[in-house]
Amino acid sequence: MSEACASSGCGCSASASEGGLAQARHRSTLLSVPDMCCQTESRMVETALLKVDGVHEVVLDLVRRTVRVTHDDLGDDVLLEAGKRSGLTVHLSSPAADVDATVQRSVISVEKMDCPTEEALIRKRLGSEPAVHNLDFNLIQRRLTVDHELGTLDNVLAALRSVGMDGSLVADSAKRPTFARVRSEKKSPFDLRLAAGGVAAILAEVFAVAYGDGFWASIAFSLLAIAAAGTGVYRKGWIALRQRNLNMNTLMSMAVTGAVLIGQWPEAAWVMVLFALAEAIEARSLDRARHAVEGLMEIAPEMATVKASTGWTSVHAADVLVGSVVRARPGERIALDGEVTVGATSIDQSPITGESAPVDKEPGSKVFAGTINQHGEIEYRVTASANQSTLARIIHSVQEAQASRAPTQRFIDVFATYYTPAVFALAVGVAIVPPLFFAAPWLTWVYRALVMLVIACPCALVISTPVTVISGLTAAARRGILIKGGLYLEEGHKLKVLALDKTGTLTRGKPSVTEVITIEGAEKEHLRIAVSLADRSDHPVSLAIRGYAEDIRHADVSEFKALPGMGIEGVVDGIRYRLGNHRLVEASGACSAALEALLDGLEEMGKTAVVLTSSTRALAIFAIADTVRPQSRKAIDELRQLGVHTVMLTGDNRHTAEAIGKQVGIDDVQAELLPEQKLAAVAGYAAKGLNVGMVGDGINDAPALAKANIGFAMGAAGTDTAIETADVALMDDDPRKLASFVRLSNATKVALWQNITLALGIKAVFLVLAFMGNATLWMAVFADMGASLIVVFNGMRLLRRRI
Repeated sequence: MSEACASSGCGCSASASEGGLAQARHRSTLLSVPDMCCQTESRMVETALLKVDGVHEVVLDLVRRTVRVTHDDLGDDVLLEAGKRSGLTVHLSSPAADVDATVQRSVISVEKMDCPTEEALIRKRLGSEPAVHNLDFNLIQRRLTVDHELGTLDNVLAALRSVGMDGSLVADSAKRPTFARVRSEKKSPFDLRLAAGGVAAILAEVFAVAYGDGFWASIAFSLLAIAAAGTGVYRKGWIALRQRNLNMNTLMSMAVTGAVLIGQWPEAAWVMVLFALAEAIEARSLDRARHAVEGLMEIAPEMATVKASTGWTSVHAADVLVGSVVRARPGERIALDGEVTVGATSIDQSPITGESAPVDKEPGSKVFAGTINQHGEIEYRVTASANQSTLARIIHSVQEAQASRAPTQRFIDVFATYYTPAVFALAVGVAIVPPLFFAAPWLTWVYRALVMLVIACPCALVISTPVTVISGLTAAARRGILIKGGLYLEEGHKLKVLALDKTGTLTRGKPSVTEVITIEGAEKEHLRIAVSLADRSDHPVSLAIRGYAEDIRHADVSEFKALPGMGIEGVVDGIRYRLGNHRLVEASGACSAALEALLDGLEEMGKTAVVLTSSTRALAIFAIADTVRPQSRKAIDELRQLGVHTVMLTGDNRHTAEAIGKQVGIDDVQAELLPEQKLAAVAGYAAKGLNVGMVGDGINDAPALAKANIGFAMGAAGTDTAIETADVALMDDDPRKLASFVRLSNATKVALWQNITLALGIKAVFLVLAFMGNATLWMAVFADMGASLIVVFNGMRLLRRRI
């Protein structure tokens, strides 16, 4: 928050220096901006408020979606009007809203909240409650999170009941209620009432064909069909009408009632039955998207085998304390995050990181909840509770991401707000204008208007976006790509420049010996001496040499000494040896033209040269480098094919950076950069109007990651900071997932616009057909609900897409 304030030029320091009298005249007002989900929107609000004379400071809180404004006693109306110029909804929030002691956050399960129609109804009703400060909807989990004043929960639940949405408080429990499977109370869509309505509609049609639409049996069975299949529709339609909300239930109720009033009894029955049937099928389809997210929740086992004083015992994973020792046998899933203490095995980490190959584990290695022990029994010490495991944080992030509105969804929501009343007004005009002014038959044009009412239902249009975005987020999470919101999923296809840190991103981040050059003597003997000296030092270079020849038996070293800035020395077998850099070689008097040429050549290749010397003789050179990840070259090639320009931003020396850049085929290399210079480089690309992404570790590269349009954290598994600060977290160290993210973003954007085009196209065609009298009510229902099902299934294709 302070960063946003500092970057805005809001004049904080000026106001602070005005003195105590001026400060006393300042007021602080808290505004709530429920749709403020990202830095882009927060800057829009901040800019709009700072343009008002008398505003001294704007402090943004993206977590609570509030804005604290310090001003010269301006009226609330002035601040609200300025805030609304940002294009977002802004309203006053109680001063208590930012005081934890007086505000309660309640998570409410609303089983009947299936689609954006119900969400809009609830948002409108609860939004009018003065004690409610913020609402967050999670349609997939059917959860509503409400920030409200203490003691007002009963009022919130009563308001939900007033719109037909019974809610129950989700109990706060240590057993991960947030991540538990949501059990739907709904029965099969083909229940007895719907079946009875269908049979009644068939009989109504039979009697109408045999004896005419006005035959008493046809009317009776039509009413029975409407009552059996449409009671819930009428009830929800009436509630929405009382809230002055024209949703799909209201429009369908009006259409069926109108058909009854003009004597279209069997058709009215069929419209209601078909609508109820299609709605039930749609609910089942949405359940598939819901279960896709819930599938993540069932990865970790409920029970863990814990070591107790009496032996091994089975305990609920949620009850296992940090520090406990847990056993995992071959084939079992790891129950909790931990660190291996006994045993060795390989573990399938694909549920967390998306890695295709199992990873070897030994004492000291990390293990993650939900991963699969392949072979070998291990014991591990628990390092995080069930609520705080890597898997739990992934699920939480996915749930938070799906609750936020993506740009296309916000556009569709606004569009639908105007679209439905406009089509309703058009239908009214179609019903009354031709009969009144052109002597056209009333029944014909009223019927056509009723068809238009059915077509006006915006369900397919509104539901297309959240299902598509949720499917994309879930598909990415399954593959070890954690995307923090629909915004980043949608915007990923716009990336034109991707800046990558070198160490730990393109390279392994761990120096290793790449080659040994023998100048005189035997290589094996030189390795024995070098390893013996290196074993006495913890310097990364020494560790690399020890790792290269760890199977060689060490010799005794005496008179060991570290030579700061140069290397180390010691006596082995009565001979004094030195192991160090170029400066140490010069200090030893071992330099020669041939040796200088060798050292320069290695440095130009980006390698660190370590020389073993004895007296004034150079014996061997160890070339050490941070090796390139085997996937890096392919990752850069894939990004280039997607039209993304790649640039390396590193603090390493230019020789090394350019050598690595050449190996992986990167487009541009910028070396020897400080963190602020990396930030300036990213800002430079952004100033040119290019969408830029930054890939780093989520901590050291924080300024550049924050400045980029999308920040990527590499190898975020088990790292709290990386998961929480990055916009996109790659759970393993595979840079090829950067291209996978861009491809998924492209596929998501295509699916979104396919759905929007399909939904609007079908409606446009049927509006014309309805006006011309070539469409019937049941055809309109098939078209509208068919479009809803098509867009749902099209969005869900992302779950199966290979990226």
